[in-house]
Amino acid sequence: MPLVAHIDLPTFQRLREEGEEVLAPDRASQQDIREMHIGLLNMMPDAALEATERQFFRLVGACNQIVQFHVHLFTIQGIERSPETLKHIEQYYESFEQIKLDGLDALIISGANVTHSRLPEEDFWQPLIEVFSWAKENVTSVLCSCLATHAVIQYCYGIERTRLPAKRWGVFSHKLINKNHPLVAEINTRFDVPHSRFNEIFQSDMESCGLQVLAASNEAGVHLAVSPDGFRIVFFQGHPEYDDISLLKEYKREVIRFYHDERPDYPAFPEHYFNEALQLVFTDYEQQVRSAKKTGASLDKFPENQIFEHIDNTWKDTAKGVFNNWLGKIYQLTNQNRRLPFMEGVDPNNPLGF
Repeated sequence: MPLVAHIDLPTFQRLREEGEEVLAPDRASQQDIREMHIGLLNMMPDAALEATERQFFRLVGACNQIVQFHVHLFTIQGIERSPETLKHIEQYYESFEQIKLDGLDALIISGANVTHSRLPEEDFWQPLIEVFSWAKENVTSVLCSCLATHAVIQYCYGIERTRLPAKRWGVFSHKLINKNHPLVAEINTRFDVPHSRFNEIFQSDMESCGLQVLAASNEAGVHLAVSPDGFRIVFFQGHPEYDDISLLKEYKREVIRFYHDERPDYPAFPEHYFNEALQLVFTDYEQQVRSAKKTGASLDKFPENQIFEHIDNTWKDTAKGVFNNWLGKIYQLTNQNRRLPFMEGVDPNNPLGF
């Protein structure tokens, strides 16, 4: 069902150009369709801020509930921003105080970049915990992505993430562990998910504190888990919201960083992402980069335009299925006339009766 362009956010126009259905406010007001209000706490760095808007908006808008989706953007203090990004945030984002006044049916918390070895040392830690603590008491369900998953698990259960020997990035095959959970109803029992992270919370640690692991990979570890009650907190350790070229952009960024001596080693390929033909293209480009770096020559243009047609998205349908199940349960649990966390008579600690 459609997203509603309740503000003049550029992301809405970009989605329209991609063929997504986005309703203007006047048209939305003429439809006798229930509204759902979804918060997106966007903590991503400047370069990924608007891409993250689009990625999560697409997943929300693809859900097939008979409902109009209003997505409310906000962010927190403690994240370094450029003047241009601050202008974007001031123009299109809401304050957390306004979010609290209006209420939400659901909340998505994005990942973020870090600058310290331990999460509580980050400047955004306390603002993030303030948002989560409010949401835990006032929002039906909170979906945490990547770093937000690590932060919330540490805050709630005292489990710190573990630094991996090398960056885990690529597209990995996952298998359902709990096929009967409502969040994974009617999705493939085996599916792909992109990952991009240096840290991990292991399945054994999650299960030791009562989390229910729903999907995991032999190579990449847990992707999808839920809080012990089965629904109040949803944890993504992977990135099902990624576009087909998101990992390509990350690889390009790391190549450029190598050229400018911002990293000592040439980046490895994201695993299971480039086919053999593309690996040959990028192997040739690596030689050009190394030669240009050695001689001080200007760098040849990154060959991305040659390869778009060879990049496949093998995770989008499953991501849509999980989001559809998540928002569908929230739709069932929330009061139709008021944006309250729970319907009367529903146990907030066990909304699905597990």
